[in-house]
Amino acid sequence: MSYVSLEECLLDLEKNGQLVRIKEEVDPYLEMAAIHLRVHEAGGPALLFENVKGSRFRAASNIFGTLDRSKFIFRNTFQLVQKLIALKGDPIKALKHPLDNMSAGLAAAKAFPLKNPLQKPVLYEEIRVSDLPLIHHWPMDGGAFITLPQVYTEDIDQPGIMNANLGMYRIQLTGNDYELNKEAGLHYQLHRGIGVHQTKANEKGLPLRVSCFVGGPPAHSVAAVMPLPEGISEMTFAGVLGGRRFRYCYRDGFAISTDADFVITGEVHPGTNKPEGPFGDHLGYYSLKHDFPVLRIHKVYAKKNAIWPFTVVGRPPQEDTSFGQLIHELTGAAIPQEIPGLKEVHAVDAAGVHPLLLAIGSERYTPYTPARQPAEILTIANHILGTGQLSLAKFLFITADDSNRLSAHNVRTFMEYMLERIDLTRDIHFHTNTTIDTLDYSGTGLNTGSKVVFAAYGDVKRKLCTEVPQILKELSHFENAQVNMPGVIALQSGKFISYEEAHKEIERLDQQLKTKKDALAGVAMIVVCDDASFTAETIRNQLWVTYTRCNPSHDIYGIDAFTENKHWGCRGPLVIDARIKPHHAPPVEKDHAVEKKIALNFEKGGSLHNMLK
Repeated sequence: MSYVSLEECLLDLEKNGQLVRIKEEVDPYLEMAAIHLRVHEAGGPALLFENVKGSRFRAASNIFGTLDRSKFIFRNTFQLVQKLIALKGDPIKALKHPLDNMSAGLAAAKAFPLKNPLQKPVLYEEIRVSDLPLIHHWPMDGGAFITLPQVYTEDIDQPGIMNANLGMYRIQLTGNDYELNKEAGLHYQLHRGIGVHQTKANEKGLPLRVSCFVGGPPAHSVAAVMPLPEGISEMTFAGVLGGRRFRYCYRDGFAISTDADFVITGEVHPGTNKPEGPFGDHLGYYSLKHDFPVLRIHKVYAKKNAIWPFTVVGRPPQEDTSFGQLIHELTGAAIPQEIPGLKEVHAVDAAGVHPLLLAIGSERYTPYTPARQPAEILTIANHILGTGQLSLAKFLFITADDSNRLSAHNVRTFMEYMLERIDLTRDIHFHTNTTIDTLDYSGTGLNTGSKVVFAAYGDVKRKLCTEVPQILKELSHFENAQVNMPGVIALQSGKFISYEEAHKEIERLDQQLKTKKDALAGVAMIVVCDDASFTAETIRNQLWVTYTRCNPSHDIYGIDAFTENKHWGCRGPLVIDARIKPHHAPPVEKDHAVEKKIALNFEKGGSLHNMLK
């Protein structure tokens, strides 16, 4: 089905039992987000808030809350898009071989954006930012944010929609020093196309024109997060996935998505920044207040009976997890095609996506030798860390599987396979003083930290323990040793004070263990943490704690460690200090008063109880 609007999609979901209307008045300050979080956690339906306090507009959330619902929305185009992506990701190529790719070629015809359509529903009325549902998601957020924006910019040297960029970069509408209705905060991170456009505009001393589309056919939101190769317009992808050409026009020199529910236009002037944030983000922590570009608002448009879509991010999995799952199913083998020898790659959502990347490659360099050790996978690792958003990975675990039975998406099995084979004296490779994800505060500064590659290949080197070795139960200064997964022990220690003190603490651990390495033969990794019971309770907890709270160059140690010709390794288990550090951002936590207030709606007899049954 090709949806012409967001409302048509929501009505279709309702018809198929996948949407619930909330008719009671709901406060956009924390309440709407709290309701969304509960419903998403329960695997519930999409939500349509029909009575938003302080706004005449309706709001919708959890639209993409499950992979099944996302695939239902795109059920008529999903397989065609997969086929087009298999044709190297360029929908236009399908037109060159129409007999071989008849269905794909017909679908690709929807890729061409349609300029100046007869109907322009989003231009129905001009409104102000203060008229919108100003949704405040987490208690420490700096204000109200747009969380499903489609931020459109054009290349000042090559203007036009085919060279434009559409990305999902959060927008802060209120709070801090922003002048309401006149300014907004534009947050974007590394490796985003908008940065290239702003750089070119700055070099010419000209403002960058920005259009923020909100709502419209659901394919538009997916297109904004789709990691397309450079040179392929997100608007062409939106047309193919939505089965409907992307419709647009220009007003006052700004591009307008005519099918959007809302459009905010404005300019970013060179050197004009203001503090943006904090914001409870998808790593499960607040991204803190930093200077980012200011969007000087020109005009705000809304269609008749417009609907404001939003989502809530926080400790994964959240709704954005479904975006990632959908993208993975759509792209299939696209990334391996770009990186020779790569079979599979998985950005682990439970660890916040960019902090942890698992990959399976090939080992074809030396088939003539019986000795099996990492070779080609090291080359592949370097390629991964130089490719688009994959380059933001902080921990990269990579191996090769000759049997082709291992999957990077089965995290527990993959990690066991790695830890059984890794040679801790040889297979650890650091990248220091480099860039990391903007939202990751484990490093030494904004965008600044380190990376590490674990590359393991060959025969099994250890049988992983499934119980805590006795020696780890008898330590001084460390306690509550717990097995999280085979070969991985969570070990509780005191509060992190400083790196100087941490070095002393790990040295005490090393002194207790390095002469007794034989007793630790089945332990590959020790995770030093604040709460070993919490960390070891689930693999989700272990992944989140270990990989979001560690800066590899600063927080990785080893029992009986050594440095030889600038290569670091250890003869005993790897030690990761995953305690919360003073410079880390605080984790997001729900507001107890709001939770208590909305709980009545979810209890038996409450308005939201039946929809979760």
